[in-house]
Amino acid sequence: MTAQYWVGGFFIDPSRNQITQNNNSQTIAPKALAVLTYLAEHQGKVVSHEELLAKVWPDTVASPNTLQRNIAQLRKALGDDGKVQVYIKTHAKQGYSLECDVRWQKHLPPVSADESSENENADEIRSQHSHTETPTTEASHSQSAQSPQSRLPVFSVVAGILALAIIGYQFLLPKPNATLKFETLRSLTATDDKEFDANYSPDGEYIVFHRYLDKQCVNKVWAKNIRTQQETQLTKDWGAYGPHSFSPDGKQLVFLATGACNQPVIESNCYNLVSLDFEKALASPQQPEVILQCKNSSVKKPTWLNDGNIALLQRESDRWDLIKYDTKKGRSSDIYSLQEGNIVHYAYSPQEDLIALTRFHPDGSQHLDMLKPDGHLVSSHPISVPSEIPKTRPLYPNFSPLENQLVFSTGRQLFTLSYEGNIEKVSLPFAERMVQPEFHPKGKRLLMIKGPYDSDISQLSLEQLTQLPQGYPSIERSNLGEGYASFQPNGNLIAFWSERSGDNQLWVSDGKNPRQLTQFPMDTYIRGIEWAKDGQSLLVNANNQLTQVFLDARQKTLPMKYPAVLFYDWDSESNHALILARIEGLLKLAEYNLNSDEYQVINDKAVLWAQKSKDGEIIYKDVRDQYWRPGAIEDQHISALDNLRGDAKSFVMDGNTLYAISSQEQLWSYDLDTDTFLILGKVGKEVDSLSDVRDGQVLMEIQVAAKKEVVELVLGE
Repeated sequence: MTAQYWVGGFFIDPSRNQITQNNNSQTIAPKALAVLTYLAEHQGKVVSHEELLAKVWPDTVASPNTLQRNIAQLRKALGDDGKVQVYIKTHAKQGYSLECDVRWQKHLPPVSADESSENENADEIRSQHSHTETPTTEASHSQSAQSPQSRLPVFSVVAGILALAIIGYQFLLPKPNATLKFETLRSLTATDDKEFDANYSPDGEYIVFHRYLDKQCVNKVWAKNIRTQQETQLTKDWGAYGPHSFSPDGKQLVFLATGACNQPVIESNCYNLVSLDFEKALASPQQPEVILQCKNSSVKKPTWLNDGNIALLQRESDRWDLIKYDTKKGRSSDIYSLQEGNIVHYAYSPQEDLIALTRFHPDGSQHLDMLKPDGHLVSSHPISVPSEIPKTRPLYPNFSPLENQLVFSTGRQLFTLSYEGNIEKVSLPFAERMVQPEFHPKGKRLLMIKGPYDSDISQLSLEQLTQLPQGYPSIERSNLGEGYASFQPNGNLIAFWSERSGDNQLWVSDGKNPRQLTQFPMDTYIRGIEWAKDGQSLLVNANNQLTQVFLDARQKTLPMKYPAVLFYDWDSESNHALILARIEGLLKLAEYNLNSDEYQVINDKAVLWAQKSKDGEIIYKDVRDQYWRPGAIEDQHISALDNLRGDAKSFVMDGNTLYAISSQEQLWSYDLDTDTFLILGKVGKEVDSLSDVRDGQVLMEIQVAAKKEVVELVLGE
């Protein structure tokens, strides 16, 4: 453990990532504190930029900008002036030096009035023990010669001391964390519609949610008075509206908006930041007002802060930054940005004026950072992920009424996450799948989204697919979801995932006798299934992990350095898989060698879907719904498919021909050899997507129902 030390009047505790002066403690990022410690170890000497980068970031490629940011954070914590430089001095083109006196302490120091306050209780007890008077050896001998009656007061004192010690010991024992207990569950939007993104108004009188049009991606924003149960449509027109946030006074909503998703995307997959007058919208539907037009970057999750500014996640390249938009000045500034890894999610508590942010570290672990809206880092801890949750699963926690506790859902399981990164499971009396937990301002109630997704698998010929007026026959049917269906090479089986047994599992069927092959744990999610060319096994991406599953149910889980977020294609002969990998926190299209555990990054673009042709050529679709094929110098844009921008579905490959269904329900094909594009016909709205095409036969997902409703869970005492 690194020793504690003083820099002038500042007490530095590396074990707690803290700098303390006059009872005021600041939590500093571990890397920044490591820079200070290394400078302290070489007090008065100039340490070069290269040496600091090598010592503090030994296994990471860090830039000089990273070092400068950490130096700036240290100067701010020490109250240093970048011009005067009392503590940390800059030596142009050379490095930095720590000019202040350094005093090292290898054991816990005695507590004084101007030192650390966080350990006040422990230090006070330590101080009491150090001042306790104990009898000398001589006194002990004289007491032993006294009569039993004379020893009673001594025994009483000793007994009292022991009793106090026991009480003190019990007081110091860690107390079990408070937990959430739910008594009842009631539906708030009991309709056949699909609703998402529900939260309470600041006064707790309304819930506001998004209601989607049938199976389309457009929605309107609605409000419901909890007391009267009256629903009110807030937005006038259909649009692709994202999650919303209330202003601190509850008078305005802010969210992201774009045109209907079946419209062509001209420049980028970008959303306008808009606001809505909540009071006016309760009287009659309103058209949202644009307050910020995004041009060359992606933004998401706008959240109104107590100071009237709006926090957003912004991505200009391959990494998300947390920024703050000043609505009065019309400009933005950074709150929190990373030089390595990537941000996953953030939540904001108006009551605590605190931001909780989860991020992926380059080593693949997740961290929880607690920070103030001005960017001041309060604490940073790695998240201890229990066995019930895949370690690579992104976590999306929100604040809870429990002290220093967040809450998140994985589907049928609910967990608390402490500010120190510890996860505990919450006992739920309800077996249904529920997501997006949002607490009432008073903390006694909780909103969640509940409801099954029901899809079937249908098989038709390409000709039949466009000729049926309505209704598509199901070859695999349950009242829950089925998908990723694919034909067995040289056989008559079909592989698919299904929730019919309660969780996503891999199944095979000959059309009459479906058979479950896997027993993955609760809340497993499957993102890709591919047959081996001999048809005797499958490769499945379950919980970001590739597992080879044989027809006799044997499994072989493959060790992977980086998680597979999406799994697109598998060449079982060369044992190469085409995946979207999370490499050092960033998503990259990569070819993974299953034999050597090596990754070849194909590009750093945000790829939605990819497939390999019969000739081994990789075709991919980016977030702008543009299609690309590799080129000798740079990738070639398939301009013939430009009119299909807005295509919301994945595509499949049969030989060297692409097939897909657009969001306008057009079935189309594109021949890579001849550059021929064809509209094959129009399909029904219930056809969700194609999943495989083989010799003129088609497997597809048919959506039966996608009901999602807002429910309220009431907490017990």
